[in-house]
Amino acid sequence: MPRVWLFDLDNTLHDASASAFRHLDQAMNAYIERELAVSAAEADRLRGHYWHRYGATLLGLMRHHGVKPAHFLHDTHRLPTLERDVAGHAADLAALRHLRGRKVILTNAPRAYAERVLKVLGLQREFELVIGIEQMTMFGQWRPKPDARMFRAIAARLGVAPRDCVLVEDTLVHQKAARAVGMRTVWMQRWAKRAPHGPEVGVYLHRRPAYVYARIVSLQQLRRVP
Repeated sequence: MPRVWLFDLDNTLHDASASAFRHLDQAMNAYIERELAVSAAEADRLRGHYWHRYGATLLGLMRHHGVKPAHFLHDTHRLPTLERDVAGHAADLAALRHLRGRKVILTNAPRAYAERVLKVLGLQREFELVIGIEQMTMFGQWRPKPDARMFRAIAARLGVAPRDCVLVEDTLVHQKAARAVGMRTVWMQRWAKRAPHGPEVGVYLHRRPAYVYARIVSLQQLRRVP
């Protein structure tokens, strides 16, 4: 069976802390404050709380406040300066282009946003498929990372067993779920070392949890992952 590489996008293929996260946090806070009629402090609290509890702020807003996902994603991901701010590492991007095997983007961000980033990085032709949060649904329910059922469904969709997939990610909780269904996991730390964000704030980067198959600081090191 061919190996399938499942790549996260933000802080895995590019420095999202510099190009997107700071703007996204502000946009989400503004959305929550406006749509839920809460204070700025409460909006910030809800954004962080739902991210940590559900893996995506959107899921908490849908579950507890009836927010429409398409409206939320469109409003918060306009990011007018994105194309100007996106930055990747040249050696990483070159290594990705020469990496053998099937390559798929698997991100909790909207697909349109992912495609914008890939276009700036010059990687839009390198991936067989771009799977955004809108495509991570099962039986009418949204199941983004780190939902283990979604990881199994993705492998089935690609026609491979989970053991034939390698997830390359910066977020440990996503890797733990992927490993639980039999996938191999690679912890990408290049951008997390510079500016950790969300669940990775305060994480000790020099350890390697048992569910992490390999720890890397450059995509060039993927060639040495057996």
